[in-house]
Amino acid sequence: MKKYRSLLFDADGTLLDFEAAEKSALRNTFAKYQLPFNEEIEQTYTKLNQELWKAHERGEIDRHTLIYTRFGKLFDIYHFDADGVKFEDDYQLALGQGHELIDHAMEVVTNLKNDYDLYIVTNGVVATQYSRLKDSGLDQHFKKIFVSEECGYQKPSKEYFDVVFEAIKPKSKEEVLIIGDSLSSDIQGGNNAGIATCWFNPKAHPHKHHLRIDHEIKDLRELYDIVGKGDTYGR
Repeated sequence: MKKYRSLLFDADGTLLDFEAAEKSALRNTFAKYQLPFNEEIEQTYTKLNQELWKAHERGEIDRHTLIYTRFGKLFDIYHFDADGVKFEDDYQLALGQGHELIDHAMEVVTNLKNDYDLYIVTNGVVATQYSRLKDSGLDQHFKKIFVSEECGYQKPSKEYFDVVFEAIKPKSKEEVLIIGDSLSSDIQGGNNAGIATCWFNPKAHPHKHHLRIDHEIKDLRELYDIVGKGDTYGR
């Protein structure tokens, strides 16, 4: 069985339940500004935000533009009289308080940390990501956390992973595995970096693409068999 040594974990949607944190932060921030918030507005924001993140991943816009224009664009659609920049700052504070975990995330990283070098690779805002990882208790199980804002590049760019490799210094890229839920960020990033990929796909989404996916899992505990620690699953 192929033996991996360095495991690169995405944060949101892989270890942290970002959907739960995002929903709570949106609801609380809209309430603070006394703005209406319903399913339609949430879906519009989600679509708009995803489009901006994809543009960011393609290198078309920088992170600051993404973060500080998304609510302004949303407010323009609904004709809300609110400051999108100030709203964003308050939203980030609320988001930083959300640290719900994906099922079995803590169990998996706790069981793997003594036998493998674990790292976080995440796109996002430094203060928000560090706050959530600390409050969840995940941060203490990882050797290093790589946030795109600090690295100066974002997933899936090769430059982002060059920063990661320079820091962790793997003996070989064949020993490195990236685990993440995003095809466009994590799996594409792994392909760009020349490392093995594991797609965390708990909802069994279909996929039609050209990307190389070396492993696909629905439950994080399936990682045990992939990395050669199969006796741990089901204990």
